[in-house]
Amino acid sequence: MVEVKILIEGFTSADNGQGLTCPTITLIRDKDIIMVVDPGVLESQQVLVDALSKEGLKVSDITHVFITHSHIDHYRNIGMFPLAKTVEYYGVWQGQKAYNWNEQFSSNLKIIKTPGHSYDSLSLLVETELGKIAVVGDVFWKEDEPKQDPYASDKKELKKSREKILALSDYVVPGHGFMFKVKKD
Repeated sequence: MVEVKILIEGFTSADNGQGLTCPTITLIRDKDIIMVVDPGVLESQQVLVDALSKEGLKVSDITHVFITHSHIDHYRNIGMFPLAKTVEYYGVWQGQKAYNWNEQFSSNLKIIKTPGHSYDSLSLLVETELGKIAVVGDVFWKEDEPKQDPYASDKKELKKSREKILALSDYVVPGHGFMFKVKKD
């Protein structure tokens, strides 16, 4: 059974100029894959160590770290996981070696290019018993927010990426908020 669990619920006030931010940090378990998505910025890395511990995990148990895009608030703590493979826009990294990722990363995990917030944005579509859960970084910061992303590199592409995610998923884990259910017409 595939599991998607929010380890740390993100927040941001970057949209109103205060600049406080922390991404939503997500755990995905799929057979032998134990993945942390966007290990981000935290007051202390111990916060993430403690969140993993509550799930019965140590840092060394993490097999993969997935980076949704190359903004430091989403990837700063990647160095916490030196044994894990890193999955990002340009490939899968293991130590100094890189290779291409497959869109169908596993039978339950699909990588989708979702440009707009940044050109290198990726999302994960996860097949679960609950339905399809999209972990999207800053394609959506929070449910319905912001209406206009002030940091979007391409607003037209972001609109397309948002529409794609909403069409493909039942639930969305946004970049800086709690998971929300997609409203279907």
